[in-house]
Amino acid sequence: MKMVEFTVLQTKLKSLFDKTGGVLFKSLLITGLAFYLLLIFFANQPCCQSSELLTSLRHRWVWNARRSFSVASATNISHIVFGVTGSTNTWRSRRHYIEEWWQPNITRGFVWLDRIPSEYLPWSPSSPPYHVSADTAGEFKDYSRHGMPHAIRMTRVILETFKEANENVRWYVITDDDTVVIVDNLVEVVGRYDHNKYYYIGGNSESIGANYENSFEMAFGGGGYALSFSLVQALVINLDECIKRYPTLYGSDHVLQSCILELGVSLTHEKGFHQIDLVRNIWGFLSAHPQAPLISLHHIDVVEPIFPSMDRHQSLEHLMKGAEVDSSRLLQQVICYHKKSNWSFSISWGYSAQIYEKIHPPSFLQKPLQTFLPWSNRARPGFMFNTRPLSNDPCEAPHVFFFRSVERANRTQVITNYSRSSPRKLPTCLSSGNHSADSISEIRVLSPVKRLNWVGRRECCDIVRFHGFNVAEVRVRGCRNDEIVA
Repeated sequence: MKMVEFTVLQTKLKSLFDKTGGVLFKSLLITGLAFYLLLIFFANQPCCQSSELLTSLRHRWVWNARRSFSVASATNISHIVFGVTGSTNTWRSRRHYIEEWWQPNITRGFVWLDRIPSEYLPWSPSSPPYHVSADTAGEFKDYSRHGMPHAIRMTRVILETFKEANENVRWYVITDDDTVVIVDNLVEVVGRYDHNKYYYIGGNSESIGANYENSFEMAFGGGGYALSFSLVQALVINLDECIKRYPTLYGSDHVLQSCILELGVSLTHEKGFHQIDLVRNIWGFLSAHPQAPLISLHHIDVVEPIFPSMDRHQSLEHLMKGAEVDSSRLLQQVICYHKKSNWSFSISWGYSAQIYEKIHPPSFLQKPLQTFLPWSNRARPGFMFNTRPLSNDPCEAPHVFFFRSVERANRTQVITNYSRSSPRKLPTCLSSGNHSADSISEIRVLSPVKRLNWVGRRECCDIVRFHGFNVAEVRVRGCRNDEIVA
């Protein structure tokens, strides 16, 4: 036997096992040693010393061992590379969106600009490293009939990002420079998928008109999208030639989707990617978030500030305070009732709370109040989801509270506080017994420290007490088997 080779292999595998202490490597160690002994046995038989089968078996075992390790080990932030499409002209007003979620020396990636940002040098270490996109104007001069001037440059961000970073990468995430990313939620969502397969993950527009004008099966670039390493590896081989086949599509996200479709890959929808193709005030949308982890928010500089009495930058900083404590529950809606008063409570964790002076079923409360308009008014209905109109009916108009503070009460509990934004200025809902909620000025919400498991059903809650006449306390908990929220 070739004892030297055997000893070297044994030492490497044992060292790997000692570092991880994992069951996976113990299994691989035992299987690998047994298989290696089998290979050596066949190699010493005259009939098999030049066998192609032996070589094939050896290569297949090594590939399967690597793949088993890759799939079994959990995806973390180091496996993700971001490609942020930006512009030097807009960097001054947009950099703070990125710097709210970018984690220097932890997140990987680059912001791709159209020219050297001389006016911003030396470059801030709080921002992603910048690169200047390649000048391909000559190569694509006959293919630049896109509605968006920088469509080709933005499409090629995935190619240029791949060239810059492809070691130990599982996912590439492409976003715009005015997009906010909830990184921990992103890691958890893409970790559900096998990066060794072809995956194109994202969300479409909230506006029917925008989807109709582009594609209902396209991941909108502002909301961001994630591409598995295997897909990108195949995509970049002929990407430039593919771009030339779509000279009239409006934006880079539509061009890229068309090239991905040529590889036979369709969009995997995840409801937490938000293009925010909405205008005006989006608190109604954010207060009834889909049952999915919040991953991204785009167009924050187009809609009104999401918190009253704050500007856009302050609003974003305030929202991220909740994300820092528990990103898994951010914007997640829970519904419960105080039946003695005939009140319905709807909590959007880390953002807002509402009290209705009537018992409304979840099917009503989960429809966003239409405080916003669609990006495009050319389609009817305007949205990809149901809405309910604003009403002056005191039984349907909520008392509105906004997130004020968050703290860890102890090792098992987080407390978020929500303060009334303004008086409702409506009479009491008489049909529910004339129980006014006007005196409530604060809602205190107690939730578990452990991260929320999004698979299955929403969490439940109880109205546990009232402190005097002005503070309501709500406890969030897991739902009991067969519990009906009503």
